[in-house]
Amino acid sequence: MTVVDAPAVLAAGHLRAAAARYAEEAERTGRLHPEVVRAMTAAGLARHFVPRRWGGTAGRFTDLLDTVAGIGAACASTAWCGVLLASHGRLAAHLPAEGRRDLWGESPDVRVAAAVVPPAGRLVRAPGGWHLSGEWAFASGVEHADWVLLASLDHSGGGAPAYRVLAVPRERVGMRETWDAVGLRATGSHSVTVDGVFVPEHRTFVREALVAGVTDADAAPCHRVPYQLVAALLFAAPALGVARGALEAWTRLIGPRRLPDGRPLTEDPTVQQTLARCAAEIEAARLLLEAAAARADAVGSGGSSGAARPAPAPAPAAVAAALNQRDAAVAVDLLTGAVERLMRTAGARGLQAGGGLERAWRDIHAIAAHAALQPAPAAAAYAATVFPPDPAAGA
Repeated sequence: MTVVDAPAVLAAGHLRAAAARYAEEAERTGRLHPEVVRAMTAAGLARHFVPRRWGGTAGRFTDLLDTVAGIGAACASTAWCGVLLASHGRLAAHLPAEGRRDLWGESPDVRVAAAVVPPAGRLVRAPGGWHLSGEWAFASGVEHADWVLLASLDHSGGGAPAYRVLAVPRERVGMRETWDAVGLRATGSHSVTVDGVFVPEHRTFVREALVAGVTDADAAPCHRVPYQLVAALLFAAPALGVARGALEAWTRLIGPRRLPDGRPLTEDPTVQQTLARCAAEIEAARLLLEAAAARADAVGSGGSSGAARPAPAPAPAAVAAALNQRDAAVAVDLLTGAVERLMRTAGARGLQAGGGLERAWRDIHAIAAHAALQPAPAAAAYAATVFPPDPAAGA
């Protein structure tokens, strides 16, 4: 028998409703409504990957995918901020224990923003930590964050610089409103600045920790998963919801219209073929992303995802990362193609602002432009797991 967490279900439903209610306002203002931000926290997104030691859920990737896709059908910006809210909590779990206490000692519902790729700014060694200065771009969700993770190169070791991630209280971080994009308009992906802020050692970790995953003996499965295995999957999750929302908007738009001879437009073979193909492409993308999420859960748990459906056979982390990168890139390509086709067959009415379709069209292109979802590096990573290395290359 499946046990349903009724409060969690209600909170997620409230978030979807709030996201839908304020989607057009968010589009106009370029920021999420405060009720939406509160609903994201109440739905457990901030605590989704927070360790249980600090009151968090230490949840599964499959559950997060389902939640984010549901939100994305209502508002892509809310889904984007929501998945990153969860993801950044997972990154912060790599901090030393004292740093985790600084973030979550009073509550697991702490909102964390991040700008960690690429590293920027300047680090100067100081007793017990570092002084950090500089500017970072694309810190999605920084407007409603409590902490910000920033990455910079640490040259203090004398050899190759270390890629260091530092946690800084939001009140010590400035913001420049640089995000004015055609899609994902309300994500608040602005630039952030700090000027000589001191960051103690225990609020930092190096990138190698993300590659290895948390190695504590009692680490939850979600914290053992290397960053590169789930990065593309998490960025792809909102796109699934966006495409579903686009199909719903297109269906509402097409339904009442008629052909010149008076018959319903729904009897047009082109319309029927568009519906069938786009619905199938969205379903195919869902299957790819669900497989990627189950693969991540399986790697973290040593082969058992804990999901109701069977998990894929466990694969070495490097192979699983390549498979997930491949599947996320292909899924987003399918979803973007489906929304393109819906837009083309919607006619002039599909271009009207406020109907949902044109917003979905802009949002999914903004998602597809993300570096983590580009087909070429995904194909190269996957090919490296299939084709044997060229012996001549090392000669």
